[in-house]
Amino acid sequence: MAQSFDVVVIGSGPAGYIAAIRAAQLGLAAACVEDWKAPKGAGEGALRLGGTCLNVGCIPSKALLESSENYERVMGPFKEHGIIATGVKLDLATMMDRKDKIVTKMTSGIAGLFKKNKVTWLQGRGKLAGAGAEGWQVQVSGDKGSETVAAKHVIVASGSKARHLPDVPVDNVTICDNEGALAFDSIPERLGVIGAGVIGLELGSVWRRLGSKVKIVEALPAFLGAADQSVAAEAWKIFTKGQGLDIELGIKIKSVKKGRKDVTIEYEGSDGAAKKLECDRLIVSIGRVPNTDGLGAADVGLKVDARGFVEVDGHCRTNLANVWAIGDVVRGPMLAHKGEEEGVMVAELIAGQKGHVNYDTIPWVIYTAPEIAWVGKTEQQLKAEGTAYRSGRFPFAYNGRALGKGESEGFVKILADEKTDKVLGVHVLGALASEMIAEAVMAMEFSASSEDIARICHAHPSMSEVMHEAALAVDKRSLNS
Repeated sequence: MAQSFDVVVIGSGPAGYIAAIRAAQLGLAAACVEDWKAPKGAGEGALRLGGTCLNVGCIPSKALLESSENYERVMGPFKEHGIIATGVKLDLATMMDRKDKIVTKMTSGIAGLFKKNKVTWLQGRGKLAGAGAEGWQVQVSGDKGSETVAAKHVIVASGSKARHLPDVPVDNVTICDNEGALAFDSIPERLGVIGAGVIGLELGSVWRRLGSKVKIVEALPAFLGAADQSVAAEAWKIFTKGQGLDIELGIKIKSVKKGRKDVTIEYEGSDGAAKKLECDRLIVSIGRVPNTDGLGAADVGLKVDARGFVEVDGHCRTNLANVWAIGDVVRGPMLAHKGEEEGVMVAELIAGQKGHVNYDTIPWVIYTAPEIAWVGKTEQQLKAEGTAYRSGRFPFAYNGRALGKGESEGFVKILADEKTDKVLGVHVLGALASEMIAEAVMAMEFSASSEDIARICHAHPSMSEVMHEAALAVDKRSLNS
């Protein structure tokens, strides 16, 4: 007899595994379908939970970012602290092994959480197989064969995959996407990166710190167009002039040719001139596309738009009764924490609760050094909308903790409604921006004013004092400038 569940989740990335756990916490019989196999490296070929984020995305990239930052500190900035290191060597194999161990620990942790919460892991690839007497039929195909399970509700959380250039085969050895770029066995002398977005900047930064000469080319004419323009302008100065990242905007790729030992990229510059980039390895980071291939969407009538996203309403309901979709496979930013919030919301809605997600307070983070984080509206968005606002800005250069850490680049900027003083957006460029932005999210979630933040006592000395001073600056009364 086929297994039957209240909820079957297809995909175990951050959106999927959180949805399954929350459903189980609410007393629902929950299962999660996943067929991810560990890539080359530790545990190669083993089935793992966690999807792209935990296996070849957020977690391993942050591990390498931290390792590369530590290496660069030893080679330079530590001297200002009176720490002089000689004979420093880079052991890339150990660095990669540390990264793999973190990934293994995290993915194993999800398996433990499934066991604790009585979530069934269906090992294989999930496909909608039509309606049945008990709701929906989900076909699960794996190495050990195929089975069909019944589900009253199905949550599609199949995630996304790297977008590749047409006619440019990615082998993840010489021409790589995020997966290959996290598993280099040596440091390329010359590294090319196509795409100056989040992944391109983060991974380009990792390998630059470790010794690669990095050239990033970007088709868009503006740098970090989604970020506040003042943040993007300052980040451009830091990354290019301060750190030596070579970034060229407004280009058009003409061809990518793989040789025996290198890659040649022919492109047109923003001025129309023909140019050539030769590198030992190439990272292609031109965005991601939703994973809807093989889902059986067309067979069951599940609506998928022209870009491959499953169509949903504001509560992640699809056009099919009791079929939901969350995370990277639906509209909105492809952010793990956004997917997690959607997973909780959908599980709670299925259980009869009033789950919701406030999409206006989803924070964005780029884990460069310094980090970039923001929530809410940018200044250019407010201008385009015709919203009257006030702005307060304060630099980390005036903050004692930032100076003590030797990380005083960047600033905090707060945008507030001119009449009501309600916080409309907060933008942080600086060390620990990913942590500091949580205060801004909390403030906006509770409809705080800039005056509310200004009246909160912030610990001294701390980086968070810059948030306090930026709030004071909205009213032109910052105390330390």
